[in-house]
Amino acid sequence: MSPAETEAAALVRQADSDRYLAALYAPAEKRGALLALYAFNAEIAAIRDRISQPLPGEIRLQWWRDVLGNAQSTTAAAGHPIAIALLDAIRDHRLPVETFRNMIEARIFDLYDDPMPTRTDLEGYCGETASALIQLSALVLDPKDASGTAALAGHAGCAQAIVGLLRLLPLHRRRGQCYIPLDLLRAAGASREDLISGEDRAGAARAVAAMVALGREHLNAFMRGAGELPASLRPAYLPLALTDAYFKRIEVGAVDPLEESVRLSALRKHWLLLRYAMRGW
Repeated sequence: MSPAETEAAALVRQADSDRYLAALYAPAEKRGALLALYAFNAEIAAIRDRISQPLPGEIRLQWWRDVLGNAQSTTAAAGHPIAIALLDAIRDHRLPVETFRNMIEARIFDLYDDPMPTRTDLEGYCGETASALIQLSALVLDPKDASGTAALAGHAGCAQAIVGLLRLLPLHRRRGQCYIPLDLLRAAGASREDLISGEDRAGAARAVAAMVALGREHLNAFMRGAGELPASLRPAYLPLALTDAYFKRIEVGAVDPLEESVRLSALRKHWLLLRYAMRGW
């Protein structure tokens, strides 16, 4: 890997260990580009963690837009190894720049504490972030076969993103954020304010269960078609090998999702990733 890709790998290993481990199952010549994509995702996803007001976050996102505005040159990315690695991946694999721009636009939502209005809005957010990242990864791995898997990537990304949002629920509550859509909250007899404050534990439990059900709906849709997934694309989807296990731990009450982020042991992660990498779905 290039020095920039090595920097990207170090970031992903620290910030997004599930995708890092999944990338290790990709062919060596593809691994650097995948890790560049995941590092970019980690960078823009973490902007909210580094700011106290939305405006500096908007400025950081604009910087990434400027970098992508001249994807054929590394001048704008000078001194930023993640940006250099990303631009190399875009050029080497002819990745669609517009998809990255859409990812940046979706991340504006993270900078504010606005409610997620509906399930459809949540699915759109997941589609522009996690699903898009899967599709881009598939294009790196096998552009020919990737062209027919957009629907699978859509469902896979929604399932993966929803479990990720549930794992981040304690952090979001501390910030005053809530990604559970208002229509799901209403159907569960809960409110955004009570979920954030933790005052209505029964309502919060119903809302979390509704969110899990939505995630499982997408996971099941992915599973129904996953048997047709080409082996060459498996590394792009491997984080889905962990999604069911995360959902199960929430469902059985292994953690309080309002207070704790659900986790899996390193051994469990490695076993699941190896199993699906070898056998598929």
